[in-house]
Amino acid sequence: MRFIFAAFLMLTAALPSAADEALREQAGTLAASLDDRRLAAQVIMTGIDGRGSLGTVMADILKDVPAGALMLFRYNLNTSKEEVRALLSDCSELIGECAGIPPFIAVDHEGGSVHRFGAGVEKLPSALHWGEQAQVLGQEAALAGLGEAAGRSGREIRDLGINLNLAPVAEILNDDNRVFLDDRSFGPDAEFTAAASAVFVKAMEEAGVGCVAKHFPGNSAADPHSARSVIADSRDAVDAMAAPFAVLAGGSLAGIMVSHALIPARDPESIASLSSAVMKDWLRGELGFSGFILADDFSMAASSVRELSPEAAAVASLAAGADMVMAWPGNIRGLHREILSAMKRGRLPRERLREAAARIIAAKLALGIVASE
Repeated sequence: MRFIFAAFLMLTAALPSAADEALREQAGTLAASLDDRRLAAQVIMTGIDGRGSLGTVMADILKDVPAGALMLFRYNLNTSKEEVRALLSDCSELIGECAGIPPFIAVDHEGGSVHRFGAGVEKLPSALHWGEQAQVLGQEAALAGLGEAAGRSGREIRDLGINLNLAPVAEILNDDNRVFLDDRSFGPDAEFTAAASAVFVKAMEEAGVGCVAKHFPGNSAADPHSARSVIADSRDAVDAMAAPFAVLAGGSLAGIMVSHALIPARDPESIASLSSAVMKDWLRGELGFSGFILADDFSMAASSVRELSPEAAAVASLAAGADMVMAWPGNIRGLHREILSAMKRGRLPRERLREAAARIIAAKLALGIVASE
């Protein structure tokens, strides 16, 4: 296994960077060309209402706030492939016209228990399935099977118009997080989790789909949707927990999603998604990650540790180092206003938003979503 892990370390390091100098320069130029309204919209990921077609109300919202990314759920996708293609084409065209930059079209396509599609779209085996296969068939065979399945699935969802996968879960399964993660982790072996995550990302990227690994640096037993999540381990232990992310951070990974867990060993005051110590010092500084950082949904109970509204928390997250934040359709206008107000008042420097937008646009350039020069 050490040989396999070393091979995947070299593989991820050799992958083309989503933020190389040429892309950085073009992305920076595009970000600098955005006015305040479009700049504030570029850092927002939002859901959309309905399925099959883009309704008038949702279309008007996206005209006002041409979000940098759209996130799809089962209620959007539980229909025919033709209707999904038409919906996503309409969304991309509308935002492209309003923002000058097409959006990410994102979905959680992890496999196993997390499958957003209706009939007709392949359901991937769970991440844990591949860890179990490694025990039965051997690690090389399991990784080969994973790569084949992820590549095939990536081509299928890219054909529908999806270009960003909010996966894989790169967390190592342990006795503490097992209740929350269940089959979403590749298992308790850190080296296999890192290698499997790298294979998954590479296969998706080759199909034209970027990946957002999650949830850095990890979660506790508590489901962050409904309860506060605290990882009370030592610094050495949380560093070991984040080992698969450290491998992925050096490759071409488009993004990393940061959890809402409180990690006292790294920051005793702020949850990870609100912590510059976690996002700037650790993820960017120590691990050298140059892709975009996505904060998890601030409507979750775990994000209420500082008793901020979801909109205020999202602004605080951007100020602390996140590059993209989530909003539900009914809240997107409010979040957009909050970002613009914070920028006007100096609480969220415009240069911070330009930096965030440039990372997002660089990933879009690398994936061919935005045409490169």
